[in-house]
Amino acid sequence: MLIDNGRQCILEIVDDLMIPHIFNFIITIFVMKNNLLLVLFAALIYCFITPPKVNAQAVTEVSNSAKSKGIFETDSVLELRISGPVRDLLSDRESASPYHNFNISYHDASGKEIMVAAEIKTRGHFRKMKENCAYPPLLLHFPNNDNSSDMLFKKNSKLKLGMPCRGDEYIIKEWLAYKLYNLITPKSFRARLVKVILDDERRKKTIAPFYGLLIEDIQEVAARNNVVSVNKKLRPEQTDTKSFLTMAVFEYLIGNTDWSVQYLQNIKLLASDSNAVPITVPYDFDMSAIVGTPYAKPAEELNLNSVYERRYRGYCISDMKKYEEVIELYNSLKKQMYDLYINCPLLQEAYIKSTIKFLDQFYATINNADALKKKFGYPCDPKGTGNIVIKGLRED
Repeated sequence: MLIDNGRQCILEIVDDLMIPHIFNFIITIFVMKNNLLLVLFAALIYCFITPPKVNAQAVTEVSNSAKSKGIFETDSVLELRISGPVRDLLSDRESASPYHNFNISYHDASGKEIMVAAEIKTRGHFRKMKENCAYPPLLLHFPNNDNSSDMLFKKNSKLKLGMPCRGDEYIIKEWLAYKLYNLITPKSFRARLVKVILDDERRKKTIAPFYGLLIEDIQEVAARNNVVSVNKKLRPEQTDTKSFLTMAVFEYLIGNTDWSVQYLQNIKLLASDSNAVPITVPYDFDMSAIVGTPYAKPAEELNLNSVYERRYRGYCISDMKKYEEVIELYNSLKKQMYDLYINCPLLQEAYIKSTIKFLDQFYATINNADALKKKFGYPCDPKGTGNIVIKGLRED
């Protein structure tokens, strides 16, 4: 390495003589005495005691690369101003909602304001109903997102925007649930916390900022993992076993029973091709205990008192050894999972403490053979509710 550095440095000296005056003087004397060996020796000394030259162009390229990070490659809170017919949009709670034309603006890393044209419509089912939520979930569509000045939404044709239903603190908690699953596998939806400003241009009124949640589109999840999105009616047993167990244990960890593979209720499928065995990818965690929304409750047919009463909803596997690899994965991620909550400045201390306690209960279960068999073997109980399929209301 030193020899290579010395050779490179000598080439630079020969090329442009970019050396201090004192070394220039010494080398000149050695050259006059026809002592080329000493010339090389002096040049090498200079190279080893002098820091390497900085390539200004390379620094600029790295800086520009950092500025053009993808929308989900940072955890910083992004401020979005959504301008247009806000009242018309928020009032549109019908099943078949049309798109409305809006402008979305944000500031890039240099502070420059970027404005992007977008089509936005309401989406969903439960959270779309006025009697349930203050704001409906939104779907953002960027029909002309090849605008060269927009580096943020350039690769995203569509994005979901989760809006606060009963308070934006639950948006933060759901964002962390997505972050938890990101720790477990890259085949997961990424999410970005945003500060939303709604600017109703017709009424000349701006709604006070609140937290929202941008959620990656399934096609982007697939492209990022070199797989394809598939839409099939399957039983859980027909999906990839390892990914299903990993996912089902995660749903148990966060206290979520609002999902099913059979009806693709809050589940998407990915596969290497349309004929391959698919893997399951969960989303929408607002009904989970770890998020704890006021409206979260388990389906009546599960006979649970609340979402804080965990229920494992995988299929029947009597051999607990099949969970060993999954349990090893969760144990290896324990500190990172706890740190997500402990180190989040947006959370109240009381919620952090209760969540740590909730995680403690999970880890106590998976690391106790008797408790593990009782909880994860529940779907094998013919008198239990472990095999009940939750049809639910699918979100688009």
